[in-house]
Amino acid sequence: MTMQIKLATTIPKTHARINFIEKGVETLSTIENVPVLTIVAGKIQKITPRQFRTLIRSIVQSAEKYKLEKIAFACEPSTFPKLAKYGEAWTMSTIAENLLLASYEFTKYKSKPAKKHLTEILVIAAVSKEGKAGFERGITVGTSANDCRDIANTPGGDMTPELLGKRAKMALKGTKAKVTVLDEKAIRKLKMGGLLAVGQGAKDAPRFIVIEYKEGKKSEAPVVFVGKGVTFDTGGLQVKPGMSMYEMHMDMSGGAAVISAIAAIAKMGLKKNVIGLIPAAENAISDKAMRPGDVLTMMSGTTVDVLHTDAEGRLILADALHYARRYNPKLVVDIATLTGAAYVAVGQHAHVIMTHSRKLEDTFRDLGEESGDYTFPLPLWSEYKQYTKGVHGDIANIASGDSRFGGSINGGMFLSHFTKKMKWVHIDMAPRMTSVPSDKLAKGATGEPTRLLIKIA
Repeated sequence: MTMQIKLATTIPKTHARINFIEKGVETLSTIENVPVLTIVAGKIQKITPRQFRTLIRSIVQSAEKYKLEKIAFACEPSTFPKLAKYGEAWTMSTIAENLLLASYEFTKYKSKPAKKHLTEILVIAAVSKEGKAGFERGITVGTSANDCRDIANTPGGDMTPELLGKRAKMALKGTKAKVTVLDEKAIRKLKMGGLLAVGQGAKDAPRFIVIEYKEGKKSEAPVVFVGKGVTFDTGGLQVKPGMSMYEMHMDMSGGAAVISAIAAIAKMGLKKNVIGLIPAAENAISDKAMRPGDVLTMMSGTTVDVLHTDAEGRLILADALHYARRYNPKLVVDIATLTGAAYVAVGQHAHVIMTHSRKLEDTFRDLGEESGDYTFPLPLWSEYKQYTKGVHGDIANIASGDSRFGGSINGGMFLSHFTKKMKWVHIDMAPRMTSVPSDKLAKGATGEPTRLLIKIA
């Protein structure tokens, strides 16, 4: 049964009440035959946006723990003074988003999924027209982020490049966005040597997914999102060791986020021009697979030494980034589960961002805090360019020397060769591919950075 989230002004007797206390222990009691769940929220007056998101998510977790079916809680924006600068609409949107995110669980393949008890949540708040609009926006954004999780959580055998293209069409159906899926023949005509090489070892041919949403002014240059769409990553002939291949069906999480973000933008009818480009391929092992030592010619004409077949994401992104030029974009953002090195750099609580623009860096950090998809920068200094120098080709897909150091930066620097004279931000979302316990989310895909992309557009 689908959970309902609604705004209301009074708490009906049919619903369990949620109360917040600053300190103590979580308890479930009964007052006048009505269940009352008391949740420890900390100092209400000092709750930050980060703590607020966690608090909202904990409501859902606690209600499920006590098997409550219908709950209601008062949450006036004025109760949380530290959130005031973001406005009422932001607060109500954040509530709706995080209730939905916390209620999600991927059960498609469970023969007997565990029963979800919670069917309805009422948010009791007297809000303005803007607050109500914010709440509705939050429903759309949260739903789209959960759709992203559905796509990313789907096993590679059921989400091939072709099926990812069909899923993109399904997500945008009924909107004003146009979805075009280019097959292998069309990709070859475009001379996308990176995308072709990565996909050549798989029985399922690569696809190039193009989403065009043009509801802004005709004179306004679009924002272009480029999402990595590796539907399964074995590592190629230089195969991933041990359990490192597990969950690599989520190596298309960047592509999933692009699909879901533009779907939300289109459903909200935003007056924006947004393009989504998703190079989709399976990095498989076979006698036809890309080999270490191969030299590829990219769509841009740049030649690339393949020093490692598991550095495949940057190869398909490079072709898509060059393709983005035909839109004369005002900003290009690529989103990719690109490097394990990003985990080492920042852990699992933030996306790594790289850009040559300090202004964009600061903007993305601010929007990350506002959306809940947190970001932190790494440098793209000229000193790192030397590590991308090719042996036989112009550049190499990993550092030709000791590649243990600065792996995430090297990935970003490789992509920078294909973004010259463009305003560009690289998001290495590998640290946020899957949830961690403190997120208070179900295991599996996080649905990030869908919310951030919506803000950027």
